[in-house]
Amino acid sequence: MKKVFSYALPYKWIALAAFLFMLLELSVDLIQPLIMAQIINEGIMQNDLAAVQLWGGVLVGVSLIGFLFGILNSYFSSHAAQSFSFELRNALFEKIQRFTMAHYTKFPAASLITRLTNDVTQVQNVFFMCLRIMLRAPLYVVGSLIMMLFIDAKLTFYFLIVTPIAVVFLWVVVRRGTKLFGKVQGRVDRLNRVLQENLQAIRLVKAYLRGQYEASRFEEIAGSLKIDTTKALRIMEILLPVLWLFLNGALLAVLWFGTQQVQQGSTEVGDLVAIINYATRMTAMFSMFAFIISAFARAYASAKRIEEVLDVKGDIESFEASPVIQEQPLALRFDNVSFTYDDVSEPVLHDVSFTAQPREKIAIIGATGSGKTTLLSLVPKFYNATAGQIFVNDKPITAWSNSDLRAHMGIVLQQSILFTGTIADNIRWGDKAASDEDVEAAAKRAQIHESIMSFPDGYQTRVGQKGVNLSGGQKQRIAIARALIRQPQLLILDDSTSALDVKTEQALWEAIDGQQTTMLVVTQKISTAQRMDKILVMEDGRIIAQGTHEQLHENVPLYQKIYESQQQGGITA
Repeated sequence: MKKVFSYALPYKWIALAAFLFMLLELSVDLIQPLIMAQIINEGIMQNDLAAVQLWGGVLVGVSLIGFLFGILNSYFSSHAAQSFSFELRNALFEKIQRFTMAHYTKFPAASLITRLTNDVTQVQNVFFMCLRIMLRAPLYVVGSLIMMLFIDAKLTFYFLIVTPIAVVFLWVVVRRGTKLFGKVQGRVDRLNRVLQENLQAIRLVKAYLRGQYEASRFEEIAGSLKIDTTKALRIMEILLPVLWLFLNGALLAVLWFGTQQVQQGSTEVGDLVAIINYATRMTAMFSMFAFIISAFARAYASAKRIEEVLDVKGDIESFEASPVIQEQPLALRFDNVSFTYDDVSEPVLHDVSFTAQPREKIAIIGATGSGKTTLLSLVPKFYNATAGQIFVNDKPITAWSNSDLRAHMGIVLQQSILFTGTIADNIRWGDKAASDEDVEAAAKRAQIHESIMSFPDGYQTRVGQKGVNLSGGQKQRIAIARALIRQPQLLILDDSTSALDVKTEQALWEAIDGQQTTMLVVTQKISTAQRMDKILVMEDGRIIAQGTHEQLHENVPLYQKIYESQQQGGITA
């Protein structure tokens, strides 16, 4: 937990102020039973009303001071805890942004969401409790024992016997509870993953009438979470009754022997009341430990999960504020490039070699699973080649920083992803400095301007989460506009026109042809591939042929097969 709590260091003075006010509040609480003893011994037992008024006034004044210290402690504790969680959550999110694509395989989205939200909240709560009550409880127990020894060492002995037993029992429960709550957080990950998948695919679920199946699946995961949570809480539930058994036994012993000492005249009534007061408060503090231990066990498990992310090393991407921009279209060269995913034994790409000259437009075509998207993923360094080399402008791609490289690129993924906001915001996402005129110009080139203007709010139309209120073709064209507004030196389109009709797609390509850019286009359509300067044909992770449409149609059986199937299916070339 050391690394996690290091993010509280910028607020150490605020935390120190909270700690000092906690000590002052604690001191006041420890004094109060002594004042009560004086009221009884010097006032009530002596029938001295003046003493009662004097010490009663002192008690009221001290209580008000303690109340003020408590408020100040809560204020500074809350401020420190909120600031700490702010720093931790931001650091965690920034680390996630620096992940390479390979890291997202190890840490699924649902798991990262849980760590950013639930786990950080658990740690934040314990940090607040530490400043407010977690340190106060043991200090109060120690302070009470000292005060009790000062009043009557003999009666204090009964609590001195019980305290070590209670501490050992607490330690055993902490160790067991920590393991169980770690398992609970893993179950929360699974629950979030199932929920996220269901909500993302809700249309598909409804279309295939899988609502009942998904409900049963969710119920199964939620049931596992319930079982593990119950096991963890059951351990914690044992804690309180056992503590009460020990402490109440000690309290009864104090009452029994204390009464005898009062009758014998060796102890004053006020002193016995003070000891009982301390003992009762100690019992309450030990009871509070049950709650504290439960929270600590959860927080410890959460802190370890957070540190798993913070401790990720290896290929971590960096952020450069000012990437170096070159005006000329990029040249690209693959030399015997192979690639294997971390969790797969067989290579996905085998000895891939090709060249893209500046302004050259290259289509990549092949069956599903032939490695087209993986090939594109190597160009912006989402992944690094396992073997071989990639050159950009005759410079090894490994010598390019991620920001310099990607600043030259416009990328449209296979799945058009839009963000909550306006249509203009989504297009401007490609270039935050773009003017309204730039946004409109990019939309016109992407053939989406007229559709946007048909909406009542035009470019200020709100986009639902993931573009739920837009058609597939509209989302694709907005995503293309987002890439074009960057005026990229290399444009990457991964099957990004699949939802467009023939007329719209033709107009789109005519507009894009005017772009001074190198292009890599994954497509399933021969009609699209024909427009390109060169076509790469892929099969089983290899480029089996490359050339123009005429060359491939004449000499490559796989290309001929794709062409003929589209002709028979009514897709014109």
